[in-house]
Amino acid sequence: MAERAFTQSLIYSTETLIFSILALFLLAYYRGLGRQYVKFWMLSLSALAVNQLALACQSIFNDEEVGSFIDVSITLVQQVSNYLHFLCLMFGIYSATKQEKIAPNVLFIGVGLAVALGVTATLMYGFDSHSVFNRFYLRESLAAFIFGCGFIAAAFYLYSANVDHFSGRVLLAYCILVGGRFVAYSFASIVSLTEDWFRYLTDCLIYIDMGINTILGFIILIWMQGAERNVASTAINRAKYLGKHDSLTGVLNREQVLEKLTNEMHIAQAKSQKLCVYLLDIKRFKFVNDTYGLKVGDLILGEIASRLNHSLLKPKVVGRLSGDSFMYVIDYISEQQQLTASEHLHALIARPYQVAQQEVHLQCSVGYCDFPTDADNADDLLQKANLALFQAESHNIQTVKFELGMQSQGRHLLAMEKEIRSAIANEEFILHFQPQLNLKSNRLEGAEVLVRWQHPEKGLLAPGEFFDDIAALNLYSELDNYVLEKTCQTIAKWYLTYKRRVPLAINITAVEFQAHNFVSNIQKLLMKYEIPPIYLELEVTENVVITDIELVMKTIIVLQNMGIKVSIDDFGTGYSSLAYLRKLPIDKIKIDRSFIQDVASNDSDLTIVKTMVELSHGLGKRVLAEGVETQEQLQLLRNIGCDAVQGYFISKPISEEEFTKYLKRK
Repeated sequence: MAERAFTQSLIYSTETLIFSILALFLLAYYRGLGRQYVKFWMLSLSALAVNQLALACQSIFNDEEVGSFIDVSITLVQQVSNYLHFLCLMFGIYSATKQEKIAPNVLFIGVGLAVALGVTATLMYGFDSHSVFNRFYLRESLAAFIFGCGFIAAAFYLYSANVDHFSGRVLLAYCILVGGRFVAYSFASIVSLTEDWFRYLTDCLIYIDMGINTILGFIILIWMQGAERNVASTAINRAKYLGKHDSLTGVLNREQVLEKLTNEMHIAQAKSQKLCVYLLDIKRFKFVNDTYGLKVGDLILGEIASRLNHSLLKPKVVGRLSGDSFMYVIDYISEQQQLTASEHLHALIARPYQVAQQEVHLQCSVGYCDFPTDADNADDLLQKANLALFQAESHNIQTVKFELGMQSQGRHLLAMEKEIRSAIANEEFILHFQPQLNLKSNRLEGAEVLVRWQHPEKGLLAPGEFFDDIAALNLYSELDNYVLEKTCQTIAKWYLTYKRRVPLAINITAVEFQAHNFVSNIQKLLMKYEIPPIYLELEVTENVVITDIELVMKTIIVLQNMGIKVSIDDFGTGYSSLAYLRKLPIDKIKIDRSFIQDVASNDSDLTIVKTMVELSHGLGKRVLAEGVETQEQLQLLRNIGCDAVQGYFISKPISEEEFTKYLKRK
């Protein structure tokens, strides 16, 4: 008997050492990679090592009386560790297959249940020496039945999970065999507990379980190797995919777009087909990012890509070139199909996007060209479609088809962009000032800032000679910032030199006025040059307001709270002047010169101007008339109550040197 106990304790001690080493190995692995399933399996093997140690102690102290402190303590450790081993093993299998973390509340419930089962099996009938069968059923039969059902359920789960690597199938087979072993033992213990063969079976199971547990350790190691190889393989495939596709939208990236387009060109050429290459650019997408956030912007880009990919026209190529720019290629027979496709693209983009229970509406500009008519290689097709898109954006046209003259225009703009950026850097743009006369006091009220280009070769250039290029190149924002800083710099310089400050009005474009950092830039300039805000006036056109009236109103209110005056320039030339005039918190209205030109000879113009003045005064806003060129116009405007005027009759736009003569007067 003593020899049998010694043999069992030696077996259990050996298994304790083996599983302790395996648990330490898994601990090191978990610290390196942080996989949750490795953590569970490390805890499972640790609990198994504790269980084997408890069994070794049980073999040594097998002469202890039932219910003694040593007997109960060893049994408690053995039972609790056994259930924890099984629980952590099952949690590890779930985590390894699902690749997701198990919720803390589930862990808490699972551990609580395992401990409760272990404590119940130990203490119930644990102090009654005559309840041998009851103790056996609780500690051995019940545990075997739970484990058997658990392993069989795990086998079904692994089968449905369809694990890719080989170790999944090995673990599946292991769960079936071990589940069968525990279920069979559970039923045999109930039916044949008193039979001699069952006692021999129990002795044999010590060695069988030793092999089963050892195999489990190897399976865990094999799984980890297979899982990591699978992760590495997935990462390599993902890298290959991302090398060909845009990571954000899933469509082809720029490099692969050109490669796919080249292949489609070869196919089309062999079949005598024609291709149409469309470039799309989403209008005002920066506004979406600034308003809703980059995450929402990314989701919308993904939705756009999905719509293009699943288009009814079955495109040959769909790709994202950069930012909010997409390529879309179809084969076609007639020009009507080209036009239909462009309308289809606009309809796809215009369909509302649902964002945070709000609808976002977008539009796009489209430029397109043909293969083989316009070019016979992918790079040239892309370039020519881009030129057409550039024309569409710069002239605010929905769709433009490439034409031969666009190439020379493109080269001109390329050269002009370099010149204009150089002019801004070298401060070649200079300020001119057009005085504004207060009709009540007949004194200088302020001046409008106008920009001229002191070109090193062409001399002084008027705005009409370079503004079209600036608009086409979308450089208004850079020029606006330059003029704003120059204006603030000038106000500060005049105060230092002449101890006088003159309010200066600057025209601000829609692009800059709607920029998210516009107000903060103004604040920085006022602080930098120590300028009271009342001496800076910002002029916006009706078109700026119409673009996004809610955003513009918020910006105007913030500016006015800072003390900056805001006026509407070219009033009367928009589409809804009277409708929004009462809503806008502006200080001044500037009547467009087109109404002043014939005000002295045209009764209709006089009536319109008079109505504008009365309406503006009724809303508490001052009125300034532009384009005053005669004494008669001046007198009429004075008679109808206009507050201020500017125009050639008062003064042409003049240089800073000439304007400072006004400042020298007392």
